[in-house]
Amino acid sequence: MDNIELLHTVPIFKDLSEKDVMTMSDKMVSRSYSQGQMILLEETMGETFFVIAAGSVKITRLSEDGREVILAMLGEGEFFGEMSLLDGGGRSANVVALEESEVLTLPRNDFLDILLTFPKIAISLLEELALRLRKSDQQIESLSLSDVEHRIGMTLVRLSEELGKIKNGNVNIHNLPYQQDIANMAGTSRETVSRTFSILEEKGLVKRDGRNLTIFDYSAFCRAFA
Repeated sequence: MDNIELLHTVPIFKDLSEKDVMTMSDKMVSRSYSQGQMILLEETMGETFFVIAAGSVKITRLSEDGREVILAMLGEGEFFGEMSLLDGGGRSANVVALEESEVLTLPRNDFLDILLTFPKIAISLLEELALRLRKSDQQIESLSLSDVEHRIGMTLVRLSEELGKIKNGNVNIHNLPYQQDIANMAGTSRETVSRTFSILEEKGLVKRDGRNLTIFDYSAFCRAFA
């Protein structure tokens, strides 16, 4: 997929013409990151907007006791780095490459010009930010009110939304995040994640093959952990 095709898949750019997408693409610079490499550091000043061209990243913060808390995982065609561009403040979180990844970057001034030129993009951006806020609220509620198995199930639902592909009612997550990352999302330990995966497999709800995970009857799985 070339940059033009990629940008057409980004939801907030869906109303741009081919010419406008090409103009924006010409202003973007490609950068590559290796697995585990820091892309953004919390509280540093932000001057760049990012679109994931290949690979995936995790959005993290550190808790008061120094534990990593994973806020989200993003894959190809998704974007990050917009918040500090909008308010002029520091980065709100860390961003780390989960695997070898490529991103397209756009300078702050060009990003803001696009919002001014195309109000529909600004509206789409607000919709996306509202959706991410709702997901964060759900994650907070899950961490505070649910038991461990339920929290891990909710985490798998979220990973399915962010990284999975659905086919014939099942969801496949390729390059499933490491169990420690899933534990950090669910607020538990890696050992508990491993045990819970075994239980879910015994129930016939999921199947693991290396770092690939299949969730069977995804709609029923979502209802079970709603």
